[in-house]
This record gives sequence, structure tokens and C-alpha cells, in this order.
Amino acid sequence: MTDRAMIIFENVSKDYPIYSQVRRGIKSFLFNINSAIKEIKNLKFQALIDASFIVEKGESLGIIGRNGEGKSTILSLIAGVIKPTKGKIKINGKVFSLLELGSGFHPELTGRENIILNGLLLGFTRSEILDKIEKIIEFSELGDFIEQPIRTYSSGMIARLGFSVVTAAKPDILLIDEVLAVGDFAFQKKCIKKMLQFKEDGVTIVFVSHDMDAVRKICDKVLWLENHQVKMIGKVEEVIEKYETSFIK
Repeated sequence: MTDRAMIIFENVSKDYPIYSQVRRGIKSFLFNINSAIKEIKNLKFQALIDASFIVEKGESLGIIGRNGEGKSTILSLIAGVIKPTKGKIKINGKVFSLLELGSGFHPELTGRENIILNGLLLGFTRSEILDKIEKIIEFSELGDFIEQPIRTYSSGMIARLGFSVVTAAKPDILLIDEVLAVGDFAFQKKCIKKMLQFKEDGVTIVFVSHDMDAVRKICDKVLWLENHQVKMIGKVEEVIEKYETSFIK
């Protein structure tokens, strides 16, 4: 552990309850309420098990693994959206996240209005976001659509808008979850270029993706999750090679 550590996970686990009795019906739950409550307390889904790792200032960590292994859970824990069931998490610095397309956006507001709203949610003052709004719109390449309500947007357009707001930020830690999986190739390249610029500026990045080429371009090290545990963490090529080989078996 060093003074440069921005993210520290120490034996972190996250469990979710499984409501099996409720799924079998409210009548069954009511007639077996004592046993049902006991079962609810005991049954759990382990989304993440005993994860330990450190991300230092200016590092870019890629998180890879099959769907449902706990990648987004780690991002949510770093963002403080959820709390760990066990273990300790220490975060040093301001966290900006792009975890879910359209989160913080209002479908009836225009793209321009949503930039202002999202900027305020990210901690900008109104004057700060208004000073940056034209550059954000330019980056998004949404053209005249910026004046339309975002309920008319495609998922790719929403991703453009969300990422474009983040480009105006100066985070200490930036969390990105699969945002590069949508949108056209040219915009994906533009996003990667901006993320590399964040790296040059010393921003610590945690990047979840199934796109190994993007992970190679952006990340300094990779964490591989399997069976909700840290299977391997280390150099980018070494971890990706082991991960891709696991599909051949």
C-alpha cells in the first residue's frame, strides 16, 4: 500500500438476498412466515467474494470477465452507490462515473437541458456548466438533436451525451462501464482518445469492458473476475491472454 493509492479494496464481498418465498407467492409467504423470514435471511447471492486490489494515482485498471461476475458491482462499490457486505473500501478523491446510459437524464428535457441537469448532479455550478456547454455539445456531435427531448434519442445518442458531459469534468477517479459498446466507430475512437487524455492528466480510471482492444489501449493493468472472485490481476497482455484462453477449454 502506498501514499499514491486512490482505490483500496480489502477482502471486499457483496451479497444480495434471494426472496424465494415471495417468488412462490404471497399466500405461501404468509402461511409460512417464520420459516420464510429465516430463509430470506439465510439465502443470498454472492455478487463479489473477498476481492482485494489497489489502484494507484494515474493508473488505469481494466476489469474483465463474463456477464454477471461482479464487474459492475465493483464500480458501484467504488462510486458509493452500494455498500459492501464485508471488507473495507477506501477511496481517495472525487469520483465521476458513467455506469448506466441515461442515468441522471430526464426523458422530457432536451439534450441541452439535460447537460445542465447532469452537470449540476456532477457537482458543477450553473455558471460552470453554462461556460462549458458549447464544448460539450460540440464533442457530442448531436447537431440539431441537442434541442430535442432525449426520449427521441437512440441508446448510442444517449451514450454520446453522457460521455460528453464527463469530458467537461476534472475527476480524480473516473469509472466507465461499457459506454464504448454503443455508438459508431468514429465516436468510440474519439472517446478512447479523450480517456487517454484523462490518463495524461493523471486521472485514475477504472474501465469495465468486453472489448479487449479498448482495454489494451486504455489500461495499465487488468483484473479478471471469475466465479465472483479475483481470478487474476496483473499486466494487460498476460491477463487477457489467460482470459481468452479460458474460452477455448
